[in-house]
Amino acid sequence: MRSPFLSLTLITAILIGFPQLSLAEEDFVEPEPVEDSTILDDADDSQNNPTRQAEQLLQTGEQQFANRQYQEAIKTFKKLREIYQKIGNKEGEAITVFRIGSSYDRLGKFREALDYYQQALSLRRQIGDKSGEGSVLNSIGGVYFQQGNYQQALELYQQTLQFRREVGDKLGEGRTLNNIGLIYEALADYPRALENYQQALAIFQAPEIKNRQGEAAILNNIGLIYNQLGQSSQALEFYQKALVIRQEIDDKSGVGTTLHNIGYIYDRQQKYAQALEYYEQALQIRKEVSDRAGEALTLNNIGLVYDNLGKHSLALDNLQKALGIFRDIGDRTNEGNTLDSIGTVHKNQRQYEKSLDAYQQALTIIKEVGNRNFERSTLSNIAQLLEVQNKPELAILFYKQAVNVTESIRSGLSKLPSEQQRSYTATVADTYRSLADLLLQQNRVLEAQQVLDLLKVQELEDYFQKVRGNEQTWQGVELLPQEQKVQADYIAMQNKAIELGKELSQLQKIPSVNRTTEQQKRITELIQIQQEIRSEFNNFINSPAVIALTQKLSQTTSGESLNLRTLNKLQAQLKQLSQNAVLLYPLILEDRLELVLVTSYSPPIRRTVNIKRQELNRLIVEFRLALQQSNADAKTPANKLYNLLIKPIENDLNQAQAQTIIYAPDGQLRYIPIAALFDGKQWLVERFSINNITSASLTDFNSRKISQLKILAAAFTQGSYNITVGSRKLTFAGLPFAGREVENLAAIIPNTTKLIDSAFTPTSTVPKLNEYNIVHLATHAAFVIGQPQDSFILFGDGSRVTLRDVETWSLPDVELIVLSACETGIGGQLGNGEEILGFGYQMQLTGAKATIASLWSVSDGGTQVLMDAFYAELRKGNISKAEALRRAQIALINSRNSLTTAQRGRIFTAQPTRNSLAARVSDRLNHPYYWAPFVLIGNGL
Repeated sequence: MRSPFLSLTLITAILIGFPQLSLAEEDFVEPEPVEDSTILDDADDSQNNPTRQAEQLLQTGEQQFANRQYQEAIKTFKKLREIYQKIGNKEGEAITVFRIGSSYDRLGKFREALDYYQQALSLRRQIGDKSGEGSVLNSIGGVYFQQGNYQQALELYQQTLQFRREVGDKLGEGRTLNNIGLIYEALADYPRALENYQQALAIFQAPEIKNRQGEAAILNNIGLIYNQLGQSSQALEFYQKALVIRQEIDDKSGVGTTLHNIGYIYDRQQKYAQALEYYEQALQIRKEVSDRAGEALTLNNIGLVYDNLGKHSLALDNLQKALGIFRDIGDRTNEGNTLDSIGTVHKNQRQYEKSLDAYQQALTIIKEVGNRNFERSTLSNIAQLLEVQNKPELAILFYKQAVNVTESIRSGLSKLPSEQQRSYTATVADTYRSLADLLLQQNRVLEAQQVLDLLKVQELEDYFQKVRGNEQTWQGVELLPQEQKVQADYIAMQNKAIELGKELSQLQKIPSVNRTTEQQKRITELIQIQQEIRSEFNNFINSPAVIALTQKLSQTTSGESLNLRTLNKLQAQLKQLSQNAVLLYPLILEDRLELVLVTSYSPPIRRTVNIKRQELNRLIVEFRLALQQSNADAKTPANKLYNLLIKPIENDLNQAQAQTIIYAPDGQLRYIPIAALFDGKQWLVERFSINNITSASLTDFNSRKISQLKILAAAFTQGSYNITVGSRKLTFAGLPFAGREVENLAAIIPNTTKLIDSAFTPTSTVPKLNEYNIVHLATHAAFVIGQPQDSFILFGDGSRVTLRDVETWSLPDVELIVLSACETGIGGQLGNGEEILGFGYQMQLTGAKATIASLWSVSDGGTQVLMDAFYAELRKGNISKAEALRRAQIALINSRNSLTTAQRGRIFTAQPTRNSLAARVSDRLNHPYYWAPFVLIGNGL
């Protein structure tokens, strides 16, 4: 078992927490994924009772309610109702019945609350009080929400919103917008959730409203979105703002909620002592205010912290307490969540039968309520459990289902606001990698390649802060016929359990004193049947039928029959190319490197290299540093990485007679060019053309040789500009040799349009781009880790276009975009390389077929020589872009012998490098510092 993934899974299990009612004079719902949320519900302030006795009772009841003495308030309001009924005051009765429902709501007795809310709704309708009707509908929606009936809750909230807008109730409108946001958050539709939260926040902050309790609740909920999307620091900022307000207005229930959420942040960061400190504070407050749902959520999270600390008995004690409360108050969503947590604790205790039983119960409930995020998490947990039990075929099936649920979630999401988007790759990427890892262990290489494709799309979408895939990726991972059969049988049992669970849930909503004998008998029967189904679930994985199917699966997944259609498609694409091409997929795992090679003539090949991730990263950094210094020894580190990445597949490359490597680098491998790997005698580029891709699913491998070149060439040659990149201020100076680069290009390719310095502006350049098949930009560009909004291309007038701006470009007729002065890893740090392939990926989305960019800032003069050679080769025609780049790079490798005296003379003069630092460049153009940084991304074939 890989502990990092297990740790993430435990956190994900907490992340599954959900909303509960919190005392407030408003009707609010604040979600509470691992965290926690708050539902506000309407409290009417009407006090139109004509009798003094009624006035006194009303005042007493309101005071008891405000003091959170809900049991006493219920007794008082019931007496008050009797008076209103006697004098025929329907309005007073409606208010009082609603207050009784609100009191039960605060106590977490949702069945009783729902009964009184329905009575209040009927009274409101009798007297034609639309505003009051909206309030009651909103509170009923809150009950449904907490019970996991999202669609019913959403329908009620939408009705409420319409009522409140009709009567001009802005405060109520804000509350309902918040609650609608909670529904969308539960359904993992984060853009819609944020849209509703932002609308609600604007209302609460408006001068004429200035509702601080509502403002705090919204700030809490926006923090939850950041938390779900992996931005803990931003989430913490919003929680702290919410906490300050709640403490100032003495909103104890809200304080408990936010303390819980802050505890979760530390929990997720594995700072368990701090997490427990905040959880304990939250638990104490929640007990004080009789917030039973909140108490249970915090108990759940405390239990998981103890499990992480290895204190399993304490963990189970807290989780069982939480489970009892959730069942008592009818919170199905969190009942499922807590069962998932209990399953994780049993798994850590190696009590696998108990673990599977808890997970199965959790999955049944979670699918019943329709929470897709929780479903993904529990499917992953079951897969882990099966993997630990040495049942790899079944584990793969459950991992696949988890990945497919994730892809289906992404397919339904549109763009998020740029500053608020973040993919939840931190929580889902490990599922993809675990699946790919297990598939590789089972020699199911092609399936692993498909999973890696999905992961690369996920990472690139992450960089551009989108949480969506494309039509290909949304289909997820294909299930093999044997897996489909196992899944069908499993789902049939699960559907039966879900239907029984729904029936049982409906019967249990009826207060026990109101149930008929038949209803109570049916409840007993259903509980017995559920126990039998759970036993059937546990026996399922060991049943002869499943064992036979998985054995058959194991026998048939190592040959050519595996995913034949996909394999045929890949092989057909490779065969259509004019050069012998292979696909190379490296996968970096914690304890090893997996190399997946796809050729045109055989099933995918998998080779394993034993090296820890940490050691591989050290070699990558060592190699990159050597490449960035023209006087450093690059061959030694280049040979070390050659032995890891190429030597294990050397014989396979020879048998395939490979001429081109189509390369899909993983993680930190994106920071180094494999063209500069060294076998002891020659560089890899001297043997192969190299074509980087974002993922096979995004690349059309059809050969695209350019018959007639039509080029737009632009350059920034003079002056300097100060640019702020994040918190850094950088100066970018003109590139004198960039002007010569463009002039030489125009001389080599007559049909070239030139734009220099002040003529090179976004306005004069961008509208013309699609009129050319090659766009050459000899200017600075910076790709910033994790910040596409800060990544930019600098124009000759000092203007810059960010990768966000590039999203609006449409370049379907452009075959190649060249950026000859790029810089990556601004700030000196290395991420996972998403920003490098991100540029090529973004250009692909515009319609451009391929890009050439550099991995580091290089010699101005050296770049000019390389580009001269590249276009001279491309002009010859009948040559691919990748091969033209290869020949240009070889020309520099052989520069002492092949460059003319004039060419070498140009390099001898003093000049600024491409990073604008004055330097004298020697004639050692054969060092990879000069030729290796340029990589071709996309279809250069």
